[in-house]
Amino acid sequence: MTTADLIAQKTSALSPERQQEVLDFVEFLEVREARRPPLCSVEGLWRGLDLSSGDIEEARRELWGSFPRTGL
Repeated sequence: MTTADLIAQKTSALSPERQQEVLDFVEFLEVREARRPPLCSVEGLWRGLDLSSGDIEEARRELWGSFPRTGL
């Protein structure tokens, strides 16, 4: 038995008012799902960028340059 079959079976035993509540909830889930932004991969976000190893090293120096190095 599929999930849809179980839902249909269980809701058929409910009062019409409760069936309406179930329908309202399903419609709420549909709206919420439609508003969810599409997922993007990191690869897609970086497409078109031409980063060299020098660019990466420079970014590391800028980010970590003033990080305290005591105790190493």
